[in-house]
This record gives sequence, structure tokens and C-alpha cells, in this order.
Amino acid sequence: MIFKRLILVFALIFSIGNFSYALSQNSQDSEQQIMDFSLSGHEEKGQKSWEISGKSADIFSEIIKLNEVVGNLYGKEEEINLKADRGAFNKKEGRVHLEDNVVVTTSTGSRLATQSLDWDRKKEMVSTKDIVHIERDNMCTEAQGATAEPGLNKMTLERDVKVDILEEEGASGQAQALTNRIAITCDGPLEVDYEKNIAIFQNNVKVDSEDVVIYSDIMEVYFLTSQDRPPGKLESNSMMGTKIEKIIARGNVKIVRGENISYSDEAVYTAMDKKITLSGKPKLVIYSTEDLNAVFRD
Repeated sequence: MIFKRLILVFALIFSIGNFSYALSQNSQDSEQQIMDFSLSGHEEKGQKSWEISGKSADIFSEIIKLNEVVGNLYGKEEEINLKADRGAFNKKEGRVHLEDNVVVTTSTGSRLATQSLDWDRKKEMVSTKDIVHIERDNMCTEAQGATAEPGLNKMTLERDVKVDILEEEGASGQAQALTNRIAITCDGPLEVDYEKNIAIFQNNVKVDSEDVVIYSDIMEVYFLTSQDRPPGKLESNSMMGTKIEKIIARGNVKIVRGENISYSDEAVYTAMDKKITLSGKPKLVIYSTEDLNAVFRD
């Protein structure tokens, strides 16, 4: 969702000029330098829909470079704010480049931070090779490199993925406390499909929660849909701020509960009842007599 708004901002702004960028070019060679540069756009009814400004702009025959970039997009459901130390546009290649302290925030609480961001207009893709930090409500995500495909219904975080979730716990009608921490890591990639409310972690995946640790080659994490969430709570189109429904682990599955370890080809973990179902050559290693008695009683 963040990337989608970002694309819309630049689509409106940079379609008005014939520019290309070269961030290494000296600003003293520019044909014109403008201080306190700003642009804005309005809807048919006259309401401001977007604006972008820079502390200064260096304009060349085919180049425009912005310093201390600030952009805003005013939507019906949320507002987007964008900040970066520098920005440039290359119309020939159809690319927009932001650099240094790039931060995107939304009025619904999402925040994305990275050191560079590229938008390829021809391929309709946004990407970065730098570390990405994404925050929303109870979820924080970090990864090295990210890309978003056309329509932004699918996103890929490339490698070294870390996801931390603090889930609400407490009885209905009582104050909720963020007490249950779930940490998910993988070598990557992490593929997110927003339409299906699923995130697929790949390669050396580990889920660490207060009651269980799960390892596998591939892990599908399903999130509750908007129909399953409490009414009146606005959720953005992202995996951030959602609650885990179930986890399906596949390939070399290892589950650790206390001193006991189980192995299988596949395992399904349901968050509601914290139940684990093993399939495909399951093997259970029990180190406690008390736990063994509990297994047979169940």
C-alpha cells in the first residue's frame, strides 16, 4: 500500500517535465537553481490531492535534482508522507531515484524506512537493494532488499528477513496487553500476497514464540482477514498489523516444546488453540516421563 501511494505521487509529479538524473552531477553546472521548490495537484472539485517540495532544485537541460524532498498525498482513507535527503528523475529510462534517509509514513500508522528507493516506470516496479524497515502497530519487519510487482498485490523481501510480532492477549472486554511475542526469520526470500492474506518464508525458516519453536525449509503464515478482525478497526493493505491465524511448515520440520522435540515432513500450527498437527513420517522425542504420561492421557 505504501509503495502504491508512492508510485501515484511520482506518476503525477514527474510526468510534467522532460528530465533525466545524474546525482553525481555538480549543482553548479545546472542551468537554473530554485530555492524552496514546490509542486501541487488538485482534483476536479479543487481539493488538493498531492504536493511535493524541496529545499532546493537544480535544473539542467535534461536533469532535475531535489534536495530535502518532502511529499504528501491526500487520499480518501489515508494520507501519505514521504521524505528523503535527495531525489532525481530519469525520464529516458523511466526511473525515479530517492536517496539518503528515505522515509514513508501513512496516517494509518505504517512506516517504511530505507536508504534508497527506485521506481521503474516502464516495468512498473519499485525496488531497493538496501535494508528496509517496515513498522505498523504490533509488527516490525526488516529485510535486505525489496521489490513490489505491478498492482502491488505481491511483494518480495529478498534476504535476511526478520519479522517481530507482539500479539494482544486478554479476555474480551478487558484491557489488552501486548505480551505474546512471535519472531520469524528466514534467509529469504519472503513473498507476500495481500489478496490471499498469506506470507511465504523460504530457506532456513524459524518461528520463535513463548510456547514453541518451529524450524522448516518453507513456511506459510496465514493472517486473519478483515472479516475476522474486530469491527471498526481500519487495516491497511499490508501484512503489518494483522494477526496470525495459522502456520504451515514444510520440509525438514523440527518443533521444540520445552525439552521435547518432534520431526516431520509437514506441520500445521493453529494460533487460536496453539495446536500442532504433524504429517509425513512424524517422529516424537520425549525426554520427560511427566510429558510422556501427559501424551498418553491426551
